[in-house]
Amino acid sequence: MTTHVALLRGINVAGRPTVPMAALKGTFGRLGLDPIRTYINSGNVLFTAPAVNAEQLTQSIEAAIAAEFGFPVGVLVRTAEEVATVADSVPEDWVHDGTMKCDVFFLWPGIDRPSVLDDVPHNPAIEDLRYVPGAFVRRIDRPNINRSPLTRMVGTELYRQMTVRNINTVRKLRELTAAG
Repeated sequence: MTTHVALLRGINVAGRPTVPMAALKGTFGRLGLDPIRTYINSGNVLFTAPAVNAEQLTQSIEAAIAAEFGFPVGVLVRTAEEVATVADSVPEDWVHDGTMKCDVFFLWPGIDRPSVLDDVPHNPAIEDLRYVPGAFVRRIDRPNINRSPLTRMVGTELYRQMTVRNINTVRKLRELTAAG
């Protein structure tokens, strides 16, 4: 059995579809994924499953969510090892707090490549971007957030192929998956 994290895109945030975590756990349970744990209300589901094809697992989860809740939800499935690799690639002084914003943009397979950074609008004078397999990480000091061109990406086809978590969430997911 392998520990995985399912990252659901665009639920329970700013007018997006609402998916109760207890009901979501039931959906995963009906797929035979067990044990199941959710972390915060933004669509992070930890579970164990036999070593299977990630694409097939993702398709099964997406189909079950659509059947259960009546709308499609994009899902990325990552192993505990993949989450740890992303979390460990971020410098410890890149934090998400009152002074700095640090987000991890998990990438769908079709755009998961180092050159994706060429397509991300950013200002290297005020923000840092780093690619790591499966994601890119962005760090910016809070006073500069409104000066970043990254917001131009929202609503684009590129943006629809990623899901974002702050670094605190990613580090917590690493901790939870390491604990089993």
